Amino acid sequence: MQKAGKRDCNYPAYSEETVLLRQGYRRIAGVDEAGRGALAGPVVAAAVVLPPLMDIKRFSMVRDSKLLNERQRDEIFQLMLDSAIEIGIGIISPEIIDNINILNATRKAMKMALDRLVTPPDFVLTDAVMLKYIRIPQKNIIDGDRQVLSIACASIAAKVTRDRIMLELHATYPQYGFCNHKGYGTPEHLLCLKRYGATKVHRFTFAPVRELSRII
Repeated sequence: MQKAGKRDCNYPAYSEETVLLRQGYRRIAGVDEAGRGALAGPVVAAAVVLPPLMDIKRFSMVRDSKLLNERQRDEIFQLMLDSAIEIGIGIISPEIIDNINILNATRKAMKMALDRLVTPPDFVLTDAVMLKYIRIPQKNIIDGDRQVLSIACASIAAKVTRDRIMLELHATYPQYGFCNHKGYGTPEHLLCLKRYGATKVHRFTFAPVRELSRII
């Protein structure tokens, strides 16, 4: 696993992909997840394959999804969809997270995202997580979502997809405020857990939820 370099990691570069392209790889997938630390909702992963001859300048706004606001993420996600960028999405439910633990669920979501690409990639770049049981060469980069353009794009695709799922869950459970905190353990969310108990979309193996295990 490679550690982040000393350069400004707020601006992901295309350098990792460029090196791999020069080595003969053509379909390089960046992979990242969203929702790993949340108390409710799924974990979502995205795999993004950037075109080898893409116009990098068009993606100058791309950052790690956590450094962007909702409007910026939505705009970049739409830009990806409009730029013939292939995106695969993997979604793992809270029930499966509880059954196999969050790390294994994250890996499962990432593999699912890769499997849903129309054409399999020939190299995978991930944000730190090593993917087991795949035959594709991979490189796992710490802070990859801040360093590597394709991983940063994947972080945005995963975040946008998951946020939209949480908005749908908000319609079912409006008292929990999922539209605000997206299932993360904010003071608002913890107060709602104390007041209302847990729902079927909460993760019962996570301590704050486990302590309030009444299902509504």
